[in-house]
Amino acid sequence: MNQLAVWIASVTGLTTETSLNLANTAAILLVLWAARPLVLRIVWRRTDDARTRYEWRRISGYVAATLGVLLVGRIWFKGFQSLAVYAGLFSAGIAIALKDLVANAAAWVFIVSRRPFAVGDRIQIGEFSGDVIDIRFFQFSLMEVGNWVEADQSTGRVLHIPNGMLLSAPLANYSHGFRYIWNEIPVLVTFESNWRKAKEILQEVATAHDDQKSKRAERTVKEASKRFMISYSTLTPIVYTTVRDSGVLLTIRYLCLPRQRRGTEEAMWEDVLDRFATAPDIDFAYPTRRFYDGPTRNSEA
Repeated sequence: MNQLAVWIASVTGLTTETSLNLANTAAILLVLWAARPLVLRIVWRRTDDARTRYEWRRISGYVAATLGVLLVGRIWFKGFQSLAVYAGLFSAGIAIALKDLVANAAAWVFIVSRRPFAVGDRIQIGEFSGDVIDIRFFQFSLMEVGNWVEADQSTGRVLHIPNGMLLSAPLANYSHGFRYIWNEIPVLVTFESNWRKAKEILQEVATAHDDQKSKRAERTVKEASKRFMISYSTLTPIVYTTVRDSGVLLTIRYLCLPRQRRGTEEAMWEDVLDRFATAPDIDFAYPTRRFYDGPTRNSEA
């Protein structure tokens, strides 16, 4: 290493001490750069689990970066005698010149320490919704859901959101606490329909598709109540009755997992259509226009 330092000094004109520091710095960075892929290769051979691989890749990056800062700092700042002064001046300059990056870094510390969300969670922050697929020092990434796609399904776009947004925008986590969401299916029938029979049919369909979700949700509520003030008196599916301009609105309210919203809605709608098709006294309602011509009343849908 001394010979390399002498060569660097002869080429660049730097002092021998500075050249030695440069050589040691390059050696440390080279070792860290080579060691991380080697560790990841070992992990890759031992597991095929995507989450485990992601956690090792993320944590190994943080460890390598931390070791690099400590080892390189020890070279250039002589045992860190002046580290406190250096850190104070450096942080003050950074806070002024790079306030957005500082906010992103501070939010990353909050994410790591408090874990408002983790990789794999479905969240909404501000106007953006999606599944968390990556968390980095300055930003996190979402696989977008919703937007122009119905029922919270993936759009295929990856959103990169600065961590600092977490400090200023509301965050909704679909996966922590109470893991289920309430979904509603509105069914509008005419005033002339047997709406009580229609309501019974909808209740039967909703109950048949409950598939023990209510009981599992009760256990989830008990667990969530240890951390949050969450309390539900009714978790079983229910049908509500409301009157609208065009008919009687029957709304099915039921529990489902966030990623199963569209599938459960499709299955229930298909059963409802089949059951209503066999009931001649039940008709779907829709907006109509009526025209009056003297004593004769004509209607046009």
